Amino acid sequence: MSNILFTSVATAKNGRDGHVKSEDGLIDLDLVNPIGDKSGKGSNPEQLFAAGYAACYDGALNHVAKEKKTPIISETTAEVNFLKDEEDGGFKIGVTLNIKIEGVSPEEAEELAEAAHQFCPYSKATRGNIEVVLKPKVVKNEPS
Repeated sequence: MSNILFTSVATAKNGRDGHVKSEDGLIDLDLVNPIGDKSGKGSNPEQLFAAGYAACYDGALNHVAKEKKTPIISETTAEVNFLKDEEDGGFKIGVTLNIKIEGVSPEEAEELAEAAHQFCPYSKATRGNIEVVLKPKVVKNEPS
């Protein structure tokens, strides 16, 4: 690997029924498998991936909008689905990105959403590996 800008480190113990902690301690969570333990309190890998993907994609969206000199206000919600893999009998994930964009037309929202998907590091990492559905939606400024 060349040109590393920064490295984030986290360690998981005991898999889906264990614990995950980042090197700096900001993430320090018990993990619960939602399929096997519906009453347990804790996070899961898909929830953590959803948080990371939402943040990364929304950052990419704002970057491409800035590059196009298009001021926006945005909010991205990532839904990460845990799916049965019919091909091998195992499991896989799929993602839906619900993207709210204020300050553009529906056509511009579609263009920005696709451009962000091409630019986002998480989208690049998953491209061709999982299904990602983009759902851009224009929202209007609501008075405070």
